Amino acid sequence: MSFQQMFDGDSELIPLMTPEDEDAINKEDIPTELPILPLRNTVLFPGVVIPITAGRDKSIQLIKEANNGNKIIGVVAQKNEEVENPSIDDIHKVGTVARILKMLKMPDGNTTVIIQGTKRFEISEITQEEPYLKASTKPVVEDRSQLDNPEFEAIIDSIKSMALKIIKINPSLPSEASFAIKNIESNPFLVNFVSSNMNLSVDDKQQLLDINDLNERALLTLKFMTKEMQKLELRHDIQSKTRSDMDQQQREYYLNQQLKTIQEELGGVSYEEELEEMREKATKKKWSKEISEKFHKELGRLQRMNPQVAEYSVQRNYLDLLLELPWNEYSEDLFDLKRAQKILDRDHFGLEKVKERIIEHLAVLKLKGDMKSPIICLYGPPGVGKTSLGKSIAESLGREYVRMSLGGLRDEAEIRGHRKTYIGAMPGRVLQSLKKAGKSNPVFVLDEIDKLASSSHNGDPSSAMLEVLDPEQNSDFYDNYLETGYDLSKILFVATANSLSTIPWALRDRMEIINVSGYTIEEKVEIAKRHLLPKQLKEHGLTTKDIQIKKAQLEKIVEGYTRESGVRGLDKQIAKVVRFGAKSIAMEEEYNTLISSEDVEKILGVSHLERDKYENNNVAGVVTGLAWTRVGGDILFIESIISKGKGLSITGNLGTVMKESATIAMEYIKAHAASFGINEKTLAENKVHIHVPEGATPKDGPSAGITMLTSLVSVFTQRKVKSKLAMSGEITLRGKVLPVGGIKEKILAAKRANIKEIILCADNKKDVDEINQRYLKGVTFHYVKEMKEVLDIALTKQKVKGAKRI
Repeated sequence: MSFQQMFDGDSELIPLMTPEDEDAINKEDIPTELPILPLRNTVLFPGVVIPITAGRDKSIQLIKEANNGNKIIGVVAQKNEEVENPSIDDIHKVGTVARILKMLKMPDGNTTVIIQGTKRFEISEITQEEPYLKASTKPVVEDRSQLDNPEFEAIIDSIKSMALKIIKINPSLPSEASFAIKNIESNPFLVNFVSSNMNLSVDDKQQLLDINDLNERALLTLKFMTKEMQKLELRHDIQSKTRSDMDQQQREYYLNQQLKTIQEELGGVSYEEELEEMREKATKKKWSKEISEKFHKELGRLQRMNPQVAEYSVQRNYLDLLLELPWNEYSEDLFDLKRAQKILDRDHFGLEKVKERIIEHLAVLKLKGDMKSPIICLYGPPGVGKTSLGKSIAESLGREYVRMSLGGLRDEAEIRGHRKTYIGAMPGRVLQSLKKAGKSNPVFVLDEIDKLASSSHNGDPSSAMLEVLDPEQNSDFYDNYLETGYDLSKILFVATANSLSTIPWALRDRMEIINVSGYTIEEKVEIAKRHLLPKQLKEHGLTTKDIQIKKAQLEKIVEGYTRESGVRGLDKQIAKVVRFGAKSIAMEEEYNTLISSEDVEKILGVSHLERDKYENNNVAGVVTGLAWTRVGGDILFIESIISKGKGLSITGNLGTVMKESATIAMEYIKAHAASFGINEKTLAENKVHIHVPEGATPKDGPSAGITMLTSLVSVFTQRKVKSKLAMSGEITLRGKVLPVGGIKEKILAAKRANIKEIILCADNKKDVDEINQRYLKGVTFHYVKEMKEVLDIALTKQKVKGAKRI
């Protein structure tokens, strides 16, 4: 705290203490246990009265309870003011016992308390940490043996003299401060008073408080005062030297003003008119006092510049940005939830979770009136409508729509902007998009956030996005070009990604992940009928009278000509059919307006994508598994065979995890051979080979564990595998079956292959329950926890035809 703060003219307190007051304080006993109040940026000295503003919940509670009690607290300084919740290691040991004189509740919610230091104390040990710190203490005795020493009196006189000189030479200190110095009668209090009010760091003040010898403390205080005096004198000399430089600048300014007037008389540009136009625009802005002051300060700088210099255009562009940004301009949200639901259903089929989240956000806004916008990340395969969903969300909320593609973005300055000192500097794309939108609360789509480049020589753009997407930080987003905070907290960010694995964990943690899984055949047919076909007809200038495609033909296109989770490929195939109709009309050729299956093959060619087909169960060791791919689910076959020899070989372009699953299955069978009816000699004398067809396709993951186990037991026992059965689950050496992912896609793949029964881990039941029941018709689910349960369900008692004797 400075002298100016202590002797402010509006202050009602005179922080002076008489020798009688000092004697009374010295006779008081310190409580053996004190509540400890850590201070961030100051040190309290005995006898000194200071105001303290408490903002931390612990501090406020401590002050309230102490004020209602004996009003005595222990005050210590923090070693690092950045620590929000200090412990014993974060505070100094020596502090000052304080008495609460007055407590005030401020309008901003903080509590201001006026306290007076009494005696120094030292913390022995912490006795309580919650709800605030308490510690056992012991008094620190001050050495006043040299109080009547002539040397000490000389130091005191020097302190008084130096204090009066500082007050006189420093224009920021009121002259009334000198009266306070002259009226202090107690020498120890004078040392404490001056130490408290000097412009020193917390560490320097704590150094003074730690000194027990009063004479030594007074000497160090005088040393610090001498340094401050030297700084003030040096500053005074510099100001007098620069005064002549200022006179030269003023002369140049007047000459520039005359030159400007001459240019205007000659018919040149009136820069004054431009500046006046900027002032006019500024009066209509809804910016805060801080931004208004910054604008007028920068406008003043522009006014003083010579328009011919290069810096003039840089400054002019900066002011234009300040005027064009939509400060505190928000579009009103439309709270018609039924209308919003209709818009979302109209534009997108399915995606129930996403729609539900948007409606929930609208409902809370309607009830509460204000809340931080969620940061949603739609994660799923390409072509499922993640990006286009942003437009529908914006329309349903009645907000502006902004899209920013992050794919391949490598420069951090693209997000945070360049410093305006560089040639060609500009703000980041976040602020540019808001300027274009004209509102500060648009729906902001961050497209392909998983393809954001990691750190390079141009910075780390993914780390720069942390501030944009953190609800606790983005209310004061700092752009390097703007050089001040901008509130992004009202923006509804919608990020899209194809894979979560490439998104840094810190960035992923800030987003609400919603999985947008692939569409079923039925959903794709509905999307084609409701959205894709009408869109292509419109784009090609046709109507429903010119081309009609029934559901059966749409399903043929989906199954025979596309293999994807989304509908982009389907859109292209439908466009091809529509183009056929457009060409026939333009060339006046006859064609069927109602497209038949034969017409589909004629237009699109012979189908090369056959539906996954289930194979029979006539061969031992062949079991159907379920797999997840980036374009949806698929079925795969695990084949096992045994021959004379030893060991286990695995083929089929398998990854490490999948090979480990095969090893685990084999070792489990060896350990429990008797329970499966397998001769141990058979295991020892035969070589096992496991193969997964389509060797050109890489495969990995643990979900084929139970499939491999069933395949191996089947080949060793020559028992038939149950007909039209598929399975997916991870295995352990203990015989447990663990849950796997991609359940919806795997079930849809099983349905396409005409599978009737599926074995899954019991923990995957919750994933099945989330799927719409109409997609599960005709499929029976078996939920298991142990490998033995899998074998009981999957293997029949019947041997395969022509079973080998093993």
